[in-house]
Amino acid sequence: MKSYYKIYVFILLFAAFKISCQAQSRLHGKVSDAADNEAIAGASVYLSDLKSGANSKNDGSFSIDNIPSGTYIVEVRFIGYGTYTQSITIKGDVEMNFELTSASIEGEEVVINGNAMGSDVETSSQPVTEIPNSYLTQNASTNVIDAISKVPGVSAITDGQSISKPVIRGLGYNRLVTLNDGVPQEGQQWGDEFGIEVDQNSVDRVEILKGPASLIYGSDALAGVIDLLPEKPLPEGEVKGDMLMNYQTNNGLINTSLNIGGTQNGINWSGRLTNIMAHSYQDPNDGYVINSQFRNIAYDATIGIHRSWGYSQLHYCYFNLQTGIVDGTRGPNGEMQRNIALISHDGTMDSAIYVDPTNQERKSYTPFVINQLVQHTKLVWDNDIKAGEGDFIARFSWQKNQRQENNDPTIPDISDIYYYLNTYTYDLRYESPNKNNFNYAIGINGLYQDSKNLGTLLLIPEYTSLSAGAFAIANKKIGKLTLSAGIRYDTRQFTGHDSWIDSSEAPVAANTPGALHRFKGYTSNFNGVSGSVGGTYNFTDALYTKVNIARGFRAPNVAETGSNGIHDGTVVYEIGNRDLQPEQSLEFDIAPGIRTKNFTFELDFFSNTINNFIFAKAKLDANGHLVYDSSTAGFGPAPVFNYSQTNAVLNGGEAMLDFHPAAVSWFDFYAAYSIVNAKLKGVPDSIQYLPFVPPARLQAAITFTAKKLTKSLHNAYFRFGGLYSFKQNDIYLQSSIYTGLNTVQSPAEYAASRAPTAAYTLLNSGIGSDIMAKDGHKICSLYISCDNLANVAYMDYMSRFKYYPADYAVNPPRVGVYNMGRNFSFKLIIPIG
Repeated sequence: MKSYYKIYVFILLFAAFKISCQAQSRLHGKVSDAADNEAIAGASVYLSDLKSGANSKNDGSFSIDNIPSGTYIVEVRFIGYGTYTQSITIKGDVEMNFELTSASIEGEEVVINGNAMGSDVETSSQPVTEIPNSYLTQNASTNVIDAISKVPGVSAITDGQSISKPVIRGLGYNRLVTLNDGVPQEGQQWGDEFGIEVDQNSVDRVEILKGPASLIYGSDALAGVIDLLPEKPLPEGEVKGDMLMNYQTNNGLINTSLNIGGTQNGINWSGRLTNIMAHSYQDPNDGYVINSQFRNIAYDATIGIHRSWGYSQLHYCYFNLQTGIVDGTRGPNGEMQRNIALISHDGTMDSAIYVDPTNQERKSYTPFVINQLVQHTKLVWDNDIKAGEGDFIARFSWQKNQRQENNDPTIPDISDIYYYLNTYTYDLRYESPNKNNFNYAIGINGLYQDSKNLGTLLLIPEYTSLSAGAFAIANKKIGKLTLSAGIRYDTRQFTGHDSWIDSSEAPVAANTPGALHRFKGYTSNFNGVSGSVGGTYNFTDALYTKVNIARGFRAPNVAETGSNGIHDGTVVYEIGNRDLQPEQSLEFDIAPGIRTKNFTFELDFFSNTINNFIFAKAKLDANGHLVYDSSTAGFGPAPVFNYSQTNAVLNGGEAMLDFHPAAVSWFDFYAAYSIVNAKLKGVPDSIQYLPFVPPARLQAAITFTAKKLTKSLHNAYFRFGGLYSFKQNDIYLQSSIYTGLNTVQSPAEYAASRAPTAAYTLLNSGIGSDIMAKDGHKICSLYISCDNLANVAYMDYMSRFKYYPADYAVNPPRVGVYNMGRNFSFKLIIPIG
């Protein structure tokens, strides 16, 4: 790998030297209101390709200097107005004025960063959802994925309030890629209990690409991409920041985040420090959900240089999450209890001692044992260098992911599970200029991983993985038709290492007397071809249709090929299969839509067939009975699951309506519906439905806004909405086995695991405004929201708590742990500078 990086750095330096004397250009002009031609102060004029821009002054004027000559998409935004975008060629001194039209809500970001070339939502043939900063700011959340989990086509597998795994159209884990700072976030995506290690306060907006994105990101982007985009560098000469403070009533969440940055003489810098903590959340049935509390500390820093030849930027971030793990144990009165000790019985089975928590412990911000400590460190070097009229992009990253789980309260500092992963990624590409409505991109990217096991409870082997891929993409506009096509080739080599243990399962050298060969070494090689072709046709200025056909590729992950042990989160014994073949998907998307000044409506339909779909299948004996394994110290007999393959079919879509009449700019009505059906082919009925496929969902919201409600209240809004989650009848029946349930030991839980998950309705509301001083500057912004207004006791199908132990204090017994009850959020943002 080191030799590869030397080559890449040489290419980068050579390109920088060759073009360092490139001529400078300038874009300047004025931003005004389209209705009355009044100047707009504080509007953002931004060139996303260059990470450079300016804010308009009091007279509406702006100027962006030191621009490399070329063609760019300029994006103009201001609160209360629709986003304006236009592709322009900048060479020399260019003057351009922009007129913005009033809108009741912040317009969508329209520049897509998640594809190879900066394009816009309107011409992209792949379904794209953009989540603006206003949505993230105005809504309450406990983690970054929780913040976007209500978006049509997106959901989350939850493990309490601190851990959420993203799902796009019924597919999650290693079947989608989460980007942060432009690079794939590499943790332990294969695990049920592992979330995304990103500070939610550092995300400026989110871009969601639905459908295979393997063309750009290779293996794992089978379902799509969630791109968590950071804050933009400040315009030249500005130094400013903000202090965010958020309090939530249900869980006592306290979120404090300080951010400051600036740009001077083309040098931009920024820094952020975040501290979030919450005690156990509450629901109407369970009261305090003991040990759901968490503490999260994160910080990051960025420094970059912008010149006529492009930019180079270095970003560092650290994320630390300590979170309790809920086990759902209850006392005689039905109240949830906490674990204080483990007692060993003949060295084969541990039983836990539980006690009722004190009132202080119910509201403790420090997780009890069992708990999980997650640390993620990342360094990203991002470069965009002008090469003639095109761009040469070079992006490198290093990530270190540490996951520790402590299971014994008598030795709280000893980690039974400890995964230690180092990842190095690279992404090199050339993006051509747009000439005669044609542009293209070619590139290579990949990663190298080295994973170690530092704990004693072993599930996967230590391993190394090397991936590489090459791609080419082209876009062509012919009249009202925009075409896009591309192809990619991937190769991945995966090596699982030999491992020996002693009788206590502690790792030892191979020549240790009595050593057991825990994992046998192996090497697997995977190769695949991905491709896509699609187009957008505008029948009129308002009516359009998007069509896309894409083939995706995913190599098996470490758990699927190398597992050999107890999966502590599911309490089954998993055995990997090193002979697995890569998954290959073929997805068809069609999205007709209407976009006018009064409303936007779009229907997205998809059909996705995945060959060689990998899933865990129960091992049966000759009589059709489950096979159990009793070899793991501290655990009883665990059902054995082998990883297997068959074909899968997923169908569904989303419908979205946004009614925003131009004549009533203060009003907006939004509604959306999403549905996914997912089945395995050629399997028994008990496992024909994929697990964790979200039920159909309907949501709606009405928003009233006012640019100047009073002299002191600007950009005010009031929102009221609701979400209806339909009953989920398509149940993965083997969940009862996978969670250790059976008819003898837990009849209530077993019956619940085979019954549909009930529908529910949630209401929410929000109000907020900028608070202005007499001289016109902003003092602060205040946002108040309430989720689950009616305090409904509900259980979401995507929650891993739904099959937790029953509450026998009620009749009939009530199974599982419910989701969060009513929650008020108070968020204050104070600008600095």
